[in-house]
Amino acid sequence: MDFNVKKLASDAGVFFTRAVQFTEEKLGQAEKTELDPHLENLLSKADSTKNWTEKILRQTEILLQPNPSARIEEFIYDKLDKKLPSRTTNAELLGQYMLDAAKEFGVETPYGSTLITVGEYQKKLGEAEREFLHTSAVTFLSPLRNFLEGDWRTISKERRLLENRRLDLDICKARLKKAKQAEARAAATPDFQETRPRNYVLSASASALLSEEVDK
Repeated sequence: MDFNVKKLASDAGVFFTRAVQFTEEKLGQAEKTELDPHLENLLSKADSTKNWTEKILRQTEILLQPNPSARIEEFIYDKLDKKLPSRTTNAELLGQYMLDAAKEFGVETPYGSTLITVGEYQKKLGEAEREFLHTSAVTFLSPLRNFLEGDWRTISKERRLLENRRLDLDICKARLKKAKQAEARAAATPDFQETRPRNYVLSASASALLSEEVDK
């Protein structure tokens, strides 16, 4: 495993400076470069689309499959990219119970013949329900999932990249501003280091002249 300490330290330093800049902006202690209004509007629409898509997807899944355990099973099969085993619907199961009961009571009896008729139609309703669930998953739920797992992830990635670049820009602008302020203060303050040697020479010359006068 290639462990680059310098790169790790550099990344940590960049992350820290960005975090400081972000915090100062939130506290109103640092200037923030505003994005283009049109871009801000697009980002706001993207957030709204993502939030509502999640709600619609979640509620549709509950409507199509009220059983939480069955939904978890479908989710696991979907993540493993495996085909979910065909599940008998409640309507189909009820229809099959009616047909089995009719055989036991006798198809020639009024109760048995009625159960056969109702049971066959109940099974057809169950088959139609299963086909509806399959069609809804393919034509309605899949596009919603594709947006959340595909397009939205791309949008989020590019958004984080843009935000990092903006923070880097504002960090550089803040550093430049501080450097100019320091330069201005340095220009306004007298440089005692330059005047000291000159004063020292003048003082030494005066002392020498005074000593010469005393000798005389």
